Amino acid sequence: MWGCAAHSGRTTHPSEVPQGTATTTVLSVLDHVGINVSDFAAARAFYVAALEPLGIRPLMEFATSAGFGDERKPYFWIHERGTPTPSAHIAFACPDRATVDAFHAAALIAGGRDNGSPGPRDYHEHYYGAFVLDPDGNNVEAVCHRPYG
Repeated sequence: MWGCAAHSGRTTHPSEVPQGTATTTVLSVLDHVGINVSDFAAARAFYVAALEPLGIRPLMEFATSAGFGDERKPYFWIHERGTPTPSAHIAFACPDRATVDAFHAAALIAGGRDNGSPGPRDYHEHYYGAFVLDPDGNNVEAVCHRPYG
């Protein structure tokens, strides 16, 4: 769940809270998520390229599994299991709109298919997202909830 800005009482995404604003400590409900892929090498290459603009990289790897994350830990996993995960939707939070744009460009270069170019969405006033389909057809999104930048 998202954190609460201490002064507002409204539930907010961490990227919406202005710097220097007191917030409550936030623990993510999800520890990690994994999807099945049909071709580990192709999926790994796609996610290495697409997630690089977000600062997410492979941290742990086994024969047909890889865990991607940041300096904290791997929180997004791909596993070759023969049958891909059908129609998964994975959204990665971005600090600004330029990072959303960079994700979309990198994902398309890496072989992703456009599923919604970068831009505002009707989900809420400041929602800015981009969508691509990975090699197995999963809908991968990068999103910024900040009003500017």
